[in-house]
Amino acid sequence: MESLLLVCGACLLLGIVVGFSAGLLGIGGGLIAVPALIYMLPWVHVPANYLPHVAIATSLAAIILTSFSSARAHHARGNIDWSLFKPMLPGTIIGALCSGFIAQLISGNDLKRGFAVFVILMSANMAFPYKPSSEGKKLPPAIVLFLASAFIAVISGLMGIGGGTLTVPFLCWCGLQMRQAVGFSSANGLVIALWGSLGYVIAGWDIEGMPLGSLGYVYLPALVGIVITSMLLAPVGAKAASTWPTPVLKKIFAALLLVVGLKLMFS
Repeated sequence: MESLLLVCGACLLLGIVVGFSAGLLGIGGGLIAVPALIYMLPWVHVPANYLPHVAIATSLAAIILTSFSSARAHHARGNIDWSLFKPMLPGTIIGALCSGFIAQLISGNDLKRGFAVFVILMSANMAFPYKPSSEGKKLPPAIVLFLASAFIAVISGLMGIGGGTLTVPFLCWCGLQMRQAVGFSSANGLVIALWGSLGYVIAGWDIEGMPLGSLGYVYLPALVGIVITSMLLAPVGAKAASTWPTPVLKKIFAALLLVVGLKLMFS
């Protein structure tokens, strides 16, 4: 019971960091939540080989509510091109759903190292952001959008993120304006989080040795703790973004991500 309360309390604090950072810097919570959960979940005796799986699945499930809130706000501003879902939605659903089953085939150490590589790449992108031009470009054929959406969903599901860091550059490269790319990414992130979480629940349903409160690979007490405070702090972070020096803070955060990625890589 003490270890459960400790994890719940730590996840409430984690949610504060995740929500505020997401609002302030526009980053995905998974980059923060997954490493923290990998550190905390042994307190409730999650089997060592499944630590990355549970951390990623729980992070992905936590994105559901935050991405819903973001998508609703972008829809109200007219930033979502819903016609794009016709070619991309099937690929996103298939890719996200499969991610949990693909993760199950990967050992805990390999999945953790894969996440570490991703974190290092994202730290580089945050420090030196790539901004493709959308001028004079047209959307590719439907089959390309389908395949790209499936690939993005698989990678996002394996990394426990909503996919904005991949979806936004891709759509800008395809010719969408940044606000439309970000708006669509918020709605697409909700789909990835929903179907990806379902995949992890099904894939981990029969795993033995999981602590009480687990739903497949998703650890519900940690999920609830993160969601409660992150939803409250995200608007605070967004408000602070208008006055705080976010470009400088992004570079500092990128350096921290690099340290976290290297530590995960070699631990």
